[in-house]
Amino acid sequence: MRLGQYPPAGHVLAHISDTHLLGEGRALYGKVPVEQRLASLLARLEECPITPDALVFTGDLTDLGEADAYRRLRAVVDPVATRLGAEVVWVMGNHDERAAYASLLFDEGETDAPQDRVHDVRGLRVISLDTTVPGYHHGEITSAQLEWLAKVLSTPARHGSILAVHHPPVPTPLEVMAVLELHDQPALAEVLRGSDVRLILGGHLHYSTHSLFAGIPVSVAAATCYTLDLGANTERILSGVDGGQSFDFVHVYDDQVVTSTVPLAGFTEVTGFSSSYRPMIEAMTSDERREQLSSKTSPLNLNEAAASKV
Repeated sequence: MRLGQYPPAGHVLAHISDTHLLGEGRALYGKVPVEQRLASLLARLEECPITPDALVFTGDLTDLGEADAYRRLRAVVDPVATRLGAEVVWVMGNHDERAAYASLLFDEGETDAPQDRVHDVRGLRVISLDTTVPGYHHGEITSAQLEWLAKVLSTPARHGSILAVHHPPVPTPLEVMAVLELHDQPALAEVLRGSDVRLILGGHLHYSTHSLFAGIPVSVAAATCYTLDLGANTERILSGVDGGQSFDFVHVYDDQVVTSTVPLAGFTEVTGFSSSYRPMIEAMTSDERREQLSSKTSPLNLNEAAASKV
């Protein structure tokens, strides 16, 4: 049932980034239980009433490119994706290794070639573009990749395109991370300008941020392993913390996209409505619904306000 002026989104993506799994289930830096963090995320996805059409992982899937880490990643993600009926879109990150990535996530031969792929999610084209440089942590896109991307985009998709990269084409206030940014961004902008790309998804930064690039919205998901604290004191030029982990939902409508951040861990509820209210709300006319939910003096709102003070 439509309660507001917008119809349901045509597509929903779960945008997940920087899982940094290690082989044998090891903790990252000996401190962060990255597999538990990923398990918490997947559990939230399965419990959530929002069902994604695809799970988009924007890179740094593993921390060291270990074969066992990729196997463990697929072992936990694939069953959840199957139960949700969602496609999985993998994206290369600078901590990943192309040979293991290709062979263990796509059952292909080992290769050092860029890992660029196109996914059709019910008419929404999701392009996974490899921005990694073997042996380095900064990002680059070769001229051959840009030619490939331009060819892909030369034919518009039915519901437009989403570009998923690891290194997002956005400025960062963290000076050290700026050294590791995507190089030669104007060349990418030239390919994207005027195309049907509606949103660029990225990772790499370990904090959530949003911007525009070539007139296209950019949404960067924070990491699931650890996050970078932009509010750290001046004694630290970079501070990775075990907190603030999250993923994003991307709702794709006919003429706009909306991104929403979801924390990995749940918190204590202090107010809200029980699902038992749903039949009553759905049975109301639009005028009754507005009076009950919008009016500050409605019995429904007054009851909830009183309950929140108990």
